[in-house]
Amino acid sequence: MSETTQEVEKVEEKAPREPLFSKKNRKLITDPLNDDNPITVQVLGICSALAVTVKLKPSIVMSLSVVAVMIFANLIISLIRNLVPNRVRIIVQLVVVAFLVILVDQILKAFVYDVSKQLSVFVGLIITNCIVMGRLEAFAMGNKPWPSILDGFGNGLGYAWILVAVAFFRELFGSGQLLGLQIVPEAFFSFGYMNNGLMILPPMALITVGIIIWVQRSRNTKLIEE
Repeated sequence: MSETTQEVEKVEEKAPREPLFSKKNRKLITDPLNDDNPITVQVLGICSALAVTVKLKPSIVMSLSVVAVMIFANLIISLIRNLVPNRVRIIVQLVVVAFLVILVDQILKAFVYDVSKQLSVFVGLIITNCIVMGRLEAFAMGNKPWPSILDGFGNGLGYAWILVAVAFFRELFGSGQLLGLQIVPEAFFSFGYMNNGLMILPPMALITVGIIIWVQRSRNTKLIEE
């Protein structure tokens, strides 16, 4: 072994280990919540934001499903990244995501069957979700397991809070309820208040996402494109 190699190994041994939640690692969680949100900034995963946000409960379940799939998919791909030939990496990523989605789908059918029926094919479509595949290709294939877990968690949360926010307003103003509980008092209806039926139609999901994007950019001007 050459002296140069020995010196490099000694330097690596002496180098301090990066803390689990260092500033760099924390940014993997916080950036997707605002500055690099997968829905409002990267404009990915819009389909499910439009389709499953009529009610809050399905949106929460869908969000948790995506977070779980992203965390474990990132972890698995990161662990095997050096073993996967470059020419078949996309196929391997799809197989891993498909396995995890099938597992999640079976768990939902076993424990929340009513919500599983409401979500219908949209759970299966997680397999082709641009956010999931994008993070596997852009991050997990080139990084170690722990940062990959944080990246999956952060992007999953970024996706989740938009879905939950959209569903919150759509269910509240569309049916006067949240999670099946009556929120708008009956007295309001006696004075002429009416639920906004437009809120439960698909176009309002897009409009609500657009309003969130507008508010986000008004508060965070660096997201405004010149």
